[in-house]
Formats: sequence, structure tokens, C-alpha cells
Amino acid sequence: MFKMITTLIRAGTADAEEAFTDAHALTLLRQQLRDAAEGLEGAKRAVAVVMAYAARERAAAARIAGQIADLESRAVAALGQGREDLATEAAAAIAGLEAEAEATARALAQYDTETRRLRETVALAEQRLRALQRGKQIADAASRTQKLRGTLPDGVTASLTEAEATLARLQARQAHAEAVETALADLGLATSAEATVTRLAAAGCGAPLRPEAAQVLARLREKAL
Repeated sequence: MFKMITTLIRAGTADAEEAFTDAHALTLLRQQLRDAAEGLEGAKRAVAVVMAYAARERAAAARIAGQIADLESRAVAALGQGREDLATEAAAAIAGLEAEAEATARALAQYDTETRRLRETVALAEQRLRALQRGKQIADAASRTQKLRGTLPDGVTASLTEAEATLARLQARQAHAEAVETALADLGLATSAEATVTRLAAAGCGAPLRPEAAQVLARLREKAL
């Protein structure tokens, strides 16, 4: 049981860490890219330092080669003059310079190898960084689009729906009010016309609107026959 509880706690911690990482993935990516860019600048400085060392060794190699050439010519001249002692001294100096030249050549070869390796690493890192920066821009744009899609249905669409319903109710009320006004106007016209006809009939103008008693009695006599 204790092992199960421990496993559940560890699982819950791992889930929480993953959820936190997912929720802040874009922020983490931005900082990681900043760290990578700073590291890349440091690597470039390291390459520059190695290249400066190599340049210094090349200058030293050129200087040593010049010294060796000068000593050799002077040693040959000394031998021509029968100065074996001076030629021997020059030979010893030349031997020392040649040893120094060999050490310089080895150092220069190491610097060249390291420079080539570092430059290849930096070039690859720059390519990866550019690809990640493009990916970050795409992810950033997608995040903004998702946020827009998330707020549009809940906010704008709902407001538009409510506005459409309000406009429909308003138009319905206006149409009803217009219908009532039209009916009242028609009713007023009809009432006025009926009253005028009634007054005219009562004055003997035209046929009476209601049958007279004499007319009814005459009709009943005809039925009795």
C-alpha cells in the first residue's frame, strides 16, 4: 500500500510538471532560444580566440623561418671565411630554431583542427537556432490565432446573436404597432362612413337601412295568402 501511495504521489507530481510545462511551453521556448543564442555567441568568441592564437603561431612560424634562413646564409658565409667556430654557433642556433618551428607547427595544426571543428559546430548550431526561431514564430502566430478563435465564439458570436434577437423583437413590435395604427385608421373611416349613411337614410335619402313596420306587415300578409 505504501509503495502504491508513493507511486501515486510521484505520478501526480509528474502530471503537474507536464501540465505546467505544456501551459508555459511558448514562454519556456522563448527563454531557451535566448539561452541558446547567448551560448552561440560564446562559442563564436571561443572560435575567435582560437583563431587569434593560430594567427599568433603563424606569425611566430614566419619569424622563425626568417631567422633560420638568415642564420643559414650567415653560417655559409662563415664557412666560406674559414670561421668554423661561428658556423658551429650558427648551426646550434638553427637547430634550436628548427625545434621551435616544429613545436609551432604542431600547435598551429592543433589550432587549425580545433578552429575547423568549432566553426562546423557553430555553423550547425546557427542553422538549428534559425530553424527553432522560425518554429517559434509559427508557434507564436498559432497561439495568437487559437486565442482569437477561442474568444470569438464566446464573445463576438454571442453578442451578435443577442443583437440579432433584439433587432428581430424591435422589428416585430414596430410591425405590430403599424398594423394597429392601420386598423384603427380603417376602423375610424368605416365608423365615419356608417354614421353618414345612417343620417342620410334617416333623412329619407336613399333606401332605409332598417325595414319599416309597414313593410314587415305587408310581407307577412303576402305569406298569409
